[in-house]
Amino acid sequence: MASRKKALLATVMAASVAGVPYMLPTLAYADDYADLLDVLRAKGSLTRHEYDTLLAKHVHHAALAAEPRAARPAHAASGGTRTAMAHAARGAQSGYEPGIRFDPGAGENDISLRAEDAATRAEASARSAQEAAKALDSGNFVRVAKYVPGKGLTFKAGPIDINLSGFVNGFYTYNSPAGGRPVAGGVSSGSSGFDSSAVRNGLLPAGFILKMNTVQQGMDISAVLGMYPGLDNAKPAAFNANSGGSPVGLGTAGIDLRQVYMTFGNKDMGTFKIGRDLALFASDAIMNDATLLSVGSTGSNASPANTSLGRIGVGYVYADWIPQISYTSPKLGGFQGSVGIFQPLDEFGYADATNPTAASAASQYSAGSTQHSSPMVQGRAVYDFSVSDVQFHIWASFLIQHMQGLSSLQADGKTPLLSSDQHHSAMVEAGDIGTKVTYGPLEGVAYYYRGSGLGTTGLFFDGVDASGRKRDSEGYYVQGAYHITKKFRLVGSYGVSNLYLAGGENTALESQAGSAGLVRRNQSEVGAAYYQMTDWLTVVGEYSHTSSSAHGGSKESDNTASGGVMLMF
Repeated sequence: MASRKKALLATVMAASVAGVPYMLPTLAYADDYADLLDVLRAKGSLTRHEYDTLLAKHVHHAALAAEPRAARPAHAASGGTRTAMAHAARGAQSGYEPGIRFDPGAGENDISLRAEDAATRAEASARSAQEAAKALDSGNFVRVAKYVPGKGLTFKAGPIDINLSGFVNGFYTYNSPAGGRPVAGGVSSGSSGFDSSAVRNGLLPAGFILKMNTVQQGMDISAVLGMYPGLDNAKPAAFNANSGGSPVGLGTAGIDLRQVYMTFGNKDMGTFKIGRDLALFASDAIMNDATLLSVGSTGSNASPANTSLGRIGVGYVYADWIPQISYTSPKLGGFQGSVGIFQPLDEFGYADATNPTAASAASQYSAGSTQHSSPMVQGRAVYDFSVSDVQFHIWASFLIQHMQGLSSLQADGKTPLLSSDQHHSAMVEAGDIGTKVTYGPLEGVAYYYRGSGLGTTGLFFDGVDASGRKRDSEGYYVQGAYHITKKFRLVGSYGVSNLYLAGGENTALESQAGSAGLVRRNQSEVGAAYYQMTDWLTVVGEYSHTSSSAHGGSKESDNTASGGVMLMF
């Protein structure tokens, strides 16, 4: 190999100074660049012609750089010229340009030595690569997985994947009341009597979700922590960080730590979940609601809470984030089922809490409960399939909870309203069904729910009257979306939530002079435009009209215009 390189180097140096009365010494040694060419040639990465060409250029440049410093005997000029001419002739005969093709100048033995040396170098390189791979897998290095928009950042630390994802949003919202009388339990702010401006969150607060995954003994194991802060000042009350806000100086935003859970299982056995997460009943309703990325009904715009209402209470009952032990089956041909036991929730008099006369009429509308001897049970089934170019997502879910220890108070706020012979417990039952259909740029969603004792807006809000009797409720929403372009989407939706009176409740309500009456119906219409500027940023513009009506005839309505940006990573 050494003699081969010497011959090549001497030949090219002589040719490079042909016609000059001096030449470089004929003895020259290969450098690291020439060694690299040897390895690439032995591996087959370079053809013989490519190898010769690159080596010639390198040696020629080295010769030019050395010319001013070299002493060249005059008698060597003619020999160099003849060598260069001989190489040029051979190059012309072989089809290569003159001065590029080289005489092999080495025997088979030298070529074998070259190949053996290259193989030794390649083997050492492979060992080094294997050792580096082992070091990466040992957990001594942290790697970053390929980024996928909307899926967050994933860091791989040995056997553990650490994912950080989240979203931030902000909207300017202008609410204009259309008038009316207050409705106890209504979601419209139409009776407030004044316009309001706010810089606030939409239906989503901000969110930062940390998820850790690993595989142990054939099981996929994960732990999740979700932190959801709002923009506006918090004023904790019955709903904690989600209570109405407090736009007063020196206030601080609320942090809703609604999500903390673990899962374990695999694709064959299914997955178990233990902790606090979104419940099963009505979860698909909110996840497919377009106002999840905008504002919808504001609730209160003058003093914004952590979130707006979106379509909560105007098309579905909020699924909520509830402590649970649940199980999700493996997917079988597009079908998947889930079932679990959940922390039981209290029956709650939301209408009483929002009634302007509540201070003098405690438990005027609904009974409450604080006793639970059995858990809430929820289940859900989904089925995904396609027909030609049309994709279908169909779901159904149910909820059951036994309400115990029901109680209510008379107008003095002290005397029990429920007597010993009246209902002190109630079995709450609810179910829903919905579908999402996608065909090219078109999307459609249709959803319906019905419950007995379920209530409206929130789980078990005003689901049982003051005498312990269950009220029926139902609601629905329909939604259509069209992608004008890949980034620009228009959405329109309409939704209703109805709360019916319990048997024998009419007379009692009508006799309550001065009361605006219990909410009978909440409804809204929403139109929105979404433009995805980048993988992270979506600009949103929206208009919504919300109205509430009571059993006693009172009505109120409002109009809201919102504009803002949603960032998701």
